[in-house]
Amino acid sequence: MKKYISLFRIRFLMGIQYRAAALAGIATQFMWGFMLIMIYHAFYQTDAAAFPMTMQATVSYIWMQQAFLAMFMPWLTENEIIETIRNGDIAYELCRPISVYKMWFGKEMANRLSRAILRCMPILLVGYILPVPYGIAVPAGGGTFLFFLLTLMLGFLVMVSLSTLIYVMQLFLLSPQGLQAICVSVIDFCSGGIIPIPFFPDNMKRVLEILPFGSLQNVPLRVYSGDLAGREMFRAMVVQLIWLLVLTALGEILCRIALRKVRVQGG
Repeated sequence: MKKYISLFRIRFLMGIQYRAAALAGIATQFMWGFMLIMIYHAFYQTDAAAFPMTMQATVSYIWMQQAFLAMFMPWLTENEIIETIRNGDIAYELCRPISVYKMWFGKEMANRLSRAILRCMPILLVGYILPVPYGIAVPAGGGTFLFFLLTLMLGFLVMVSLSTLIYVMQLFLLSPQGLQAICVSVIDFCSGGIIPIPFFPDNMKRVLEILPFGSLQNVPLRVYSGDLAGREMFRAMVVQLIWLLVLTALGEILCRIALRKVRVQGG
């Protein structure tokens, strides 16, 4: 376990060095967040009762989404892993006395977490000082905040498991570009990254909440905003835990199968 912690630490320290990129990302996320809030505000002014979430809950969802975007955005990939697969350096990884899957899992965690830590605090600070209804609402209680943190961590681990599974699937392909394009579009749309899942039609919403995509940012952000509580919240947490176990086990099994038959081109 110490070797994986060391790999995580090295990748994490590397990630927090890119402060200029973080500042650029923060500026972009501020503009994107304000734009989304203005759009939703215009819709809510027409008929607020027609929407499944209150305006304040939607605004909180948007700001928290921007604050923790690095933890859940599907287009954030570990380029070092992709390059290792593409150029054949995976052969060097096989010579090391470590699990390739666990190493990739740890690197993906560190990459996302380091970026989220650099970006979240300024966005949260501005979101809390903005006036109602343009700012982040305070949680209903300490229990809600604790459940938010728990579901945030579970959702983050599900995202890491899903991303690592995508890396493993690239071992079976000659080019990762097609798979990446499809996965980014599907995950972003189905996880509530473009439109919150409660805004989808009821039948589609029920399906998405069962799929692994609904266990990502959808659960913690709705828990924080107060849109998800009680029995539905505990049900969502169980679904998160199930998908975490399933995706992790599936990724590790596929990785073992792929590495037995891996072919390194060139020489």
